[in-house]
Order: sequence, then C-alpha cells, then structure tokens
Amino acid sequence: MAADLGELLVPYMPTIRVPRTGDRVFKSECAFSFDSPESEGGLYVCMNTFLGFGREHVERHYRKTGQSVYMHLKRHVKELNRDFNGEDYEYEDEAKLVIFPDHFEIPLPNIEELPALVSESVTIACDAVLNASSAYKKQEPESWEEEIQVSKHARSLRQLDNDVRIPPNGWKCQKCEMRENLWLNLTDGAVLCGKWFFDGSGGNGHALEHFRETKYPLAVKLDTITPDGADVYSFEEEEAVLDPQVSEHLSHFGIDMLQMQKRVKNGHHIDNNTRTRVSEWEVIQESGMKLKAVYGSGYTGVKNLGNSCYLGTVMQVLFSIPDFQRMYVGNLQRIFDYSPLDPTGDFATQIVCDIPGFSLQHQQKGVSPRMLKALVSRGHPEFCSNRQQDAHEFLLHIINLVERNSAGSENPSDAFRFLVEERVQCCQSRRVRYTQRVDYGIQVPTPFEAATNREELLTYEAKRKEAEENMRAPPEPVRARIPFTACLQAFTEPENVPDFWSSALQAKSAGVKTCRFASFPEYLIVQIKKFTFGVDWVPKKLDVAIDVPDFLDLNRLRAAGLQASEEELPDIMPPIVLPEDTRAPEIDEAAAMQLAEMGFPLEACRKAVYYTGNMGPEMAFNWIIAHMEEPDFAEPLTLDSPMGATPLGNSPPEESVSILTSMGFPRNHSIQALKATNNNLERALDWIFTHPEVEESDTLSEMADTEPNDNTFSNANSHNDFMLSPDRETSGPRIKDGPGRYELFAFISHMGASTMSGHYVCHIKKEGRWVIYNDHKVCLSERPPKDLGYIYFYHRLPSS
Repeated sequence: MAADLGELLVPYMPTIRVPRTGDRVFKSECAFSFDSPESEGGLYVCMNTFLGFGREHVERHYRKTGQSVYMHLKRHVKELNRDFNGEDYEYEDEAKLVIFPDHFEIPLPNIEELPALVSESVTIACDAVLNASSAYKKQEPESWEEEIQVSKHARSLRQLDNDVRIPPNGWKCQKCEMRENLWLNLTDGAVLCGKWFFDGSGGNGHALEHFRETKYPLAVKLDTITPDGADVYSFEEEEAVLDPQVSEHLSHFGIDMLQMQKRVKNGHHIDNNTRTRVSEWEVIQESGMKLKAVYGSGYTGVKNLGNSCYLGTVMQVLFSIPDFQRMYVGNLQRIFDYSPLDPTGDFATQIVCDIPGFSLQHQQKGVSPRMLKALVSRGHPEFCSNRQQDAHEFLLHIINLVERNSAGSENPSDAFRFLVEERVQCCQSRRVRYTQRVDYGIQVPTPFEAATNREELLTYEAKRKEAEENMRAPPEPVRARIPFTACLQAFTEPENVPDFWSSALQAKSAGVKTCRFASFPEYLIVQIKKFTFGVDWVPKKLDVAIDVPDFLDLNRLRAAGLQASEEELPDIMPPIVLPEDTRAPEIDEAAAMQLAEMGFPLEACRKAVYYTGNMGPEMAFNWIIAHMEEPDFAEPLTLDSPMGATPLGNSPPEESVSILTSMGFPRNHSIQALKATNNNLERALDWIFTHPEVEESDTLSEMADTEPNDNTFSNANSHNDFMLSPDRETSGPRIKDGPGRYELFAFISHMGASTMSGHYVCHIKKEGRWVIYNDHKVCLSERPPKDLGYIYFYHRLPSS
C-alpha cells in the first residue's frame, strides 16, 4: 500500500517545495474564510504556495492553479476553559498529505514507509511546514519599529534658561510660519519645521538649519508627545534616538506629559484615576444587566487581537450599511473567483473574508481579523502596531482604502461623501469668497459653558480645589450634561481665519469663516470632540454626556451660495514674499556625485537631488529617468520662486510637480491634483488616488485662500451641480445629495482616559432593536448609552 501511495506522489514531486527564508506559511487561517485547523473540516496548506484553505475553498485553488498536494491540518480540542479575555485549549494535532482531485490521504507518520526517494524529500518539506512560524508571527517584526539607541547627548544635554514656555497648541515655525511637521529643539525651545518628505509631510528644513547654526543636537516632534514618550531626533547622529530624560527635558519648557501613569485591567489599558471612569465602563458595556446573547449572520463578534477593538467596532458599523453589503457581500462569488493567486494581499478578498456581520458560519466565539488587520495596516506606522488607536482615524483610513480600491467600480464610501461650502468674509471690506471642499463627516465641539448642570459643575470644581489644597480625598466627580443643540450651534458659529490676506485690500486683515452643507450625504458621521490637551500637555478625555437625538434635521444648515447683496473678493493671488536671506538651495552634493558617477550630467543630478527633497539617490534616480527627455535636462538649477511658494499664474510649483511625476504619476494629472488641493502635496497624493481617471478641466480655477482646503470647487454654488449630468462627474466628486433629515442607527463608544488607551464597543440598531458588539460578544442591548458615544452614524430618511 505504501508503495502505491509513493507512486501517486511521484508525478507531483516537482511541485512540493520546502519553505525558504521569507516564505510565509499560512497554517492558522484560510485565505478566504475563518476556517482554521480547529474548524470541522480543518485547514489545507498548499505544499507549493503555502497558502491555507478551508474545505469549501481548497477545490477552487486546485482548479485555478493545478496544485494537487496539500497538507491537511486538524486540531482536536479536548478541553476548553473560557474566561472573559479568551480561550485556553488542550488539544492534539493531526496532519496528513492529501492529493487532489481524488482526495488520496497519506498520514504523516506513514511517510517513512514510502519508497526512500519519495520519503526523504517529502519528510523534509512536511517538517519545514509544521515547524515554520505562522505568517502573522513572521510579519510582526516588520510592524515593530527598528531598534533605536539612546542618544549620546541625552544625559548631558544643556538647556538654556531662557524662560521659553510651549503652549499645548497653535504652534508654527518661527521662520516660515509653517504649521506641520514641527520640531522643538530641546536646548533652546525653538520651534522649527523639518524637511519635506514624499508623503507630503515636512517643511522647509529650518530645524536642520538651526542645528547647523547653533549645534544644538536634539529635537522632539511636537505632535508625537504622549504620556509614553515622544519621537526624538539627533541632528548630529543623523538618526532617531531615545532620550531617557525626555520628561525632564520637556518639563523645562512647560510640557509635562508623563504624569499619567498607566496600568492594565481586563486586557485594556486604563489610567490610575479609575474613579472617574468606573461608571463609564459599566454604563457603556451595560455591566450588571442580563443581556441576551445573539448569534448568526449579522450578529457575529470580532475577536480582540490585543488593542484591536477600534478595528472591530468600525468594521461592524461599516458592514451594517447596505452600500458596503452590496459591494462586497453581493459580489462575494465574483470576488473569490477573480481573486489573485495570493488572495492574502487582495483588499476586496480580505474585506469579504473578514466581514464580521455576514460570516457564512455561525461563529459564537467571534471571528479573527488577523488577515484584514495585516493588510489594511501595511505601511502605516500606527495601525501596524499593537497599540490602541483612535477609531475615528481608522474609520477615515478604511474609507480612503475603499476609495483607492474601487476605481472603475461602485464605491460604497460615496455614501459618506458630501460637499462643505466655506464662506470667508473680509471684516474690513465686507467682501466674501465661497469655496467648496469634500468631507466625510462633521466634528462637533462640546461647549462646557452650555452645560445644563453648570452650577453643579462649579460647585464640584470648588470642592475639588479645596480638597487638593487641604490634601483631602477629592469629591465624587460630576459629569457635564450638554444639549446636542448647543454642540450643533457651536459647530455652526463663525470662526476667525488666522493670517487672513484680503485680496480686496491687498493686505492682511481680519477674516471670519462659516461652513455649511453644500450637499447632504446619504450616511452622516458625527464625531464628538471629546479629546483635548490640558494646559500641562496631558491628553485628556472630556467627561461629558450629550443628549444625542434619534432624529436629526439639518436642512437649515443647507448652503445658499453667493447672495445678491454680497460682493465677491477679487481673484488676486497674494504677493510672494522673498526671504531677506536668499541663500543657495540646499543640495546633498554627495548624492549628486553618486548619480554623476553613473554617467548622468552633474547639473541634472543636482536638480534631481533638489527636486526630490534630498531624500537620497534612489528617489533622485527616479526623477532623472522621468525627466531625461526634457530639453533643459542638463541645464543648471534655476529657481524662480522659493521652495513651497505659490507662483503666479495659477501654476503649481515646478518642484512639486517634479516630485509627483518622479513617483510615476502623469504630469497633467499631477498638475491638476496640485491645483485641486492648493498645492498641498499630501492632499494631492490622496486626490490622485481617488480621481484615477479624471481629465484636466479648464473650469477649475484656484482661489487665493488664506489657508489650504482639502479640495476647492470654485464653479459650484448650487447644492446639486455635481449631479446634473454624467459629464460633470469628471469635474467633481461623486455625491449622493438629498434631504438633510436623518435617523440614528449606530454609535461607537470609548472608555478610558484617551484614544491611546481604553476600549471601544459599538451599538447598532438592527431589525428595530439595539444590539451591543463588545469584541466577540454580541448581545441585545437593554439600555444603549446614547449620551456617552464618541462617533455617531445617521442614515438619511426618505422624503415625505
């Protein structure tokens, strides 16, 4: 019998591989479903590609690839001790080879009985698969940051006694007034911008210039300071470093971020001040109530992989929306049939596989989103980590990925997209300018001054201060109760425009901006702005309860456009202010010489290095390849305007265009993207990905805005301009405008002191009843805590 089985294997021997370094072995989960070795049918691992498949999907892989030999893994659970956080198993494993299409089975212990020629090579391959690390374990080190060393300057850093104090917000570069990628020098407290990077972040390199002038070595990136530390860079060592004294160094400038100590409770990170948060945890999770568990399609939980509850709650809500169901669940078979040979890297396949609410199986223990998390977090510095994240940021990240992967097909995220009309008025001339931008939700402030229990809050604050002065126990905390109408009123209030340049006065002036809905989305996302920084830089969550309504009418916030009594601001660009110190452009001459040694003209190499932001020879080489045919390719570098300035004539900076074209994007498309995003490179990249087939249109004209918008639409004052005809779809975003009346159908709640810690759950209204999704547990809700939510989801009501 063994000889016969050996003969069966001989024709397939060339297809049986031994996993090499770098090969990922998917032996814990099916590439198309949640099947695992513990499932009833076990898991089949292809002995050539090392992809795993459940019983229902292995035949498809065989038909598509012709691979016939699979290792069948089956785990028999002998005992299960379940607690709140997970499961502990006692089990025994069984493995055998299966030959398709006839399903011949060879138990692994019997391989030694096969002929020697077959036995030796097959045994090596099987042992390698069984001993290989799971694909996810192999990916984890890639998600971790590289090992960072302690700076040699950290312990002996000299700090100047210059009375510099850094506020918790409102920072800008001291030399160019840039407000992004700002670095605080830890010696003198100077706040300056960093270099420009290809992903759109960066500045004009003033932090590096400051080091060259002063030799002050260490700087910390302002927007990375958390209770856990901060990103520190050493200009002298030219790398990211650790600063064990970063807390002391920051406190020198009034920043005290490390007073909030953390500990762990029930697997979720919380702060020591649990007294103010106990009731919140109990109320949001509906603790103490006998909740009825529900299972099945639409009621399947998502396992928490360790601080991954933000992902689970967002996916639960998204895939309760019909647009997402239709796009992915409705095309389930087509997506599977047309998936690539390696489906683990295909966005549509993994979205379908990891849809929690529509699992084809009744998973009472919840489904594991490992493959989906690995895919959607790939290349993202935060989401690829095991730290807790902001659910709202992740929601926008998923919407962006859906848009990028929906080119040429239905885009379910269209349901969230709407247009915001921004009206900016010069307070002196009274003239106005109207622009439009795309958005996917609104952020509603929490005005404490509007609290209905204001007297109670003032009394509590007085008692708290008295207890603190007398070193007594603090009083019982009081939660502010704020009407949602007050939050909405604060959202619609005019706001001052910083550094407003009036084209009517051709000078800086006071300006105010108001925002209204130019269109209403089919599904409205409302984020409550609960998180802020205290004056001591400690990030904190506002303890508020807001009476969010079940029904919402926003029709009064419909934009009206330019009125007959209003006069528009002239379409004049602000003047370009040249710096007094006009130095030669900063160029990495070593990188330029490295390229010149490859045979390229030196001046071309210098231009390549400059226009790619001194990012290294590789990026500069790509620029050279993209510009070799240009007539001025070898001409010396000439700059008509400083880096980052907006030239006259509505033309984006040539250096910005060059950077985009060096990344492989067409020149016309790059110019249009920069025009549509006010020359912001990061937004231009997003615009290119979300407008892959948009042709350049002469109808788009740039406005001299004082602060850049995500997108501007100068030719649309009417709320339905973009839905008039199919021809207009190429000149603007796709929107689904309609009435502004909504009904609440879901909300995500957060428990904890900040978005960097705590836990998320969500409540979704299904079949007329509220359901709570708390990781893998799904139950009927008895008392949904609508007043304590963080992100609310509304769907549009039909016209009456």
